[in-house]
Amino acid sequence: MSKEQLAKNINDSNNNFFMKTEYLNFYNNLIKLTTNKSLYKHVLSKQDNFSDRLTIFLLHFAFILKEFKNEKNEKKLQELYDFNFRQLELSIREIGYGDQSINKKMKIYINLFHTIIDNIHFWDTLEKPEKIEKLSIFLEEFDKIEDLVVYFEDFRIKLSKINLNLLLKGVSNF
Repeated sequence: MSKEQLAKNINDSNNNFFMKTEYLNFYNNLIKLTTNKSLYKHVLSKQDNFSDRLTIFLLHFAFILKEFKNEKNEKKLQELYDFNFRQLELSIREIGYGDQSINKKMKIYINLFHTIIDNIHFWDTLEKPEKIEKLSIFLEEFDKIEDLVVYFEDFRIKLSKINLNLLLKGVSNF
């Protein structure tokens, strides 16, 4: 291996390490948003569970992808998508599901995510009752969807005021 190749490999390894760290920080910040107790205060009709939290996680992630989707961010968003779903798979494994069950669950979650994306695609143009209807599709166990509509509208507005790199670095607070 030549000096140049070795230097390139070391540089690529360093870039991959920092990229994974950046994405892991993003993932952890997304988990923080999802586990925010105020989201569940006066909202759930029962104790929240993994499925409820996963749905809230996927909603946050869908709004983020929707807000930052453009040609410039395409590669980074794809890497982020891949990373987040790998992390979700690892979380499901930690819960104790078997391999067959994990594949089945991941397929369900990925389909759910794409359905969420389809339903929030025109979020900016929807009236509040339509937004309530859209979120109700995914949050059947929630009592006060109106509160979450307000929350996700505020979240979307905050996202519109920053760029993707700041979000990935955790510079912005939500």
